[in-house]
Amino acid sequence: MTTEQPTRPLTRLAGRRGTRVPARAQIMGWLLLVLVLVLLTVIVIVREYLHDEVGRRVTNSLEQEAKEFVAFAERGQDPVSGRVLGDPGTLLHNYLGHQYPDTDEALIGAWPVAGGLGVVSQEQTEPIKAVAQDRTVLRQIVDAPSAHGVLDTAAGPVHWVKVRAETANGGSAWFVVERHTAAETAEVDGSVRILLLVSALGVLLAAMISWVVAGLILTPVRAVRQAAAEITEHDLTRRIPVEGRDDIAALADQFNAMLDRLEDAFRIQRQFVDDAGHELRTPITIVRGNLELLGVDPAERDEVVRLCTDELDRMTRIVNDLLVLAKADRPDFVSPTTVSLAELTSDIDAKVRTLGDRRWVLSEIGEGEFALDGQRITQAMVQLAQNAVQHSPAGSTIRIGSAVGDGAVELWVTDEGPGIDPSEAEKIFERFTHGSGRKGGAGLGLAIVRAIADAHHGRVRVRSAPGSGATFRLELPATTTGDEA
Repeated sequence: MTTEQPTRPLTRLAGRRGTRVPARAQIMGWLLLVLVLVLLTVIVIVREYLHDEVGRRVTNSLEQEAKEFVAFAERGQDPVSGRVLGDPGTLLHNYLGHQYPDTDEALIGAWPVAGGLGVVSQEQTEPIKAVAQDRTVLRQIVDAPSAHGVLDTAAGPVHWVKVRAETANGGSAWFVVERHTAAETAEVDGSVRILLLVSALGVLLAAMISWVVAGLILTPVRAVRQAAAEITEHDLTRRIPVEGRDDIAALADQFNAMLDRLEDAFRIQRQFVDDAGHELRTPITIVRGNLELLGVDPAERDEVVRLCTDELDRMTRIVNDLLVLAKADRPDFVSPTTVSLAELTSDIDAKVRTLGDRRWVLSEIGEGEFALDGQRITQAMVQLAQNAVQHSPAGSTIRIGSAVGDGAVELWVTDEGPGIDPSEAEKIFERFTHGSGRKGGAGLGLAIVRAIADAHHGRVRVRSAPGSGATFRLELPATTTGDEA
């Protein structure tokens, strides 16, 4: 008997957090954000460095021109004829006549004359010449308190340096060097624009690569999601292929392990329901049939009540046994502790003697302390003893005992019943199975014994022949608590 139930999600989220943006887009977005920030930082640093380099180069050039004029003025002689240049105008004309300024440079000499300034200059281009001969600009430079500075002109920013020299006749002369930096600044800005373009192309390429790589990385995650969406309590067989040894492979492996646990849990649940439905159908039918035929005669009513009570007691035993078997796959089904085998065997002997009118013989007692679950072992041995009582005649001998040898702890129960056919030696440990000639019970007792032996990493065996009784033997690893750790 199985019960159909509506499919329901394996998990329910109390609330959803986060964003609707797909993980693939988030990975790509964060990578691009970091890349853009790094590139912008590099571009700003490079731009500032290049502009500072232009400034340093211009300053060095202006200072060099000024030093050369100062040296010439201190000598105050014509370098060709050797005559003394005592007049400011003559000094400046003579000096500038031997100079060749750069294309973005202007060399200007100024001296006081009646009504203003006398001016002489050297330049190569008309825009620079227009600025160099602009008396307003020159006056601003001459009157400036500083020896250097920057002016905004129609031809762009102009860096300037001025020096004042005294001539031999007591006159004053100003020597001004102007450097137009618009071309150099434009060259720097052009380099920065190229760097920006290359960076933009790099970001675009990184976006495409990160999109593809993120997709490859998240492929197992999508497989996990699709598998989770396709899983129901009626089909838990789907598994995710595990490739590689990275974190994603570990995730897939853990997901598969979780599915294994879920499949085992649902299998145990379905088996419990099927077994309960299969075995409880008969006592329920008996109880219902007797109640439907219940008459008014008191004796008949007492008999029906007795029969119903017996069936209800049998149902209770069946349910309890099924619950034990359902727990057998849980890791806490057994809790091994250090147990004295001699004391455990003596306790079992004392408990089984009340099970039936038999001649109970404690044939052997093993010595030593081992890691066993004493309660589960007692449960298994009592079940074997009960099984022996059910399948042996009154007054017959039942022997129990224990021993240690070959790395194993052995406990056994021997009866003088009808025995078991060797072909049925394994089948009788299955659920709801009886050996030929050994009827009675629900057929769950030996299944419980095997579950207890398996939980101890041991086994249960039967040795018998038809008509010569049977010996059921528990064989368990002879381990101590220290060995278990």
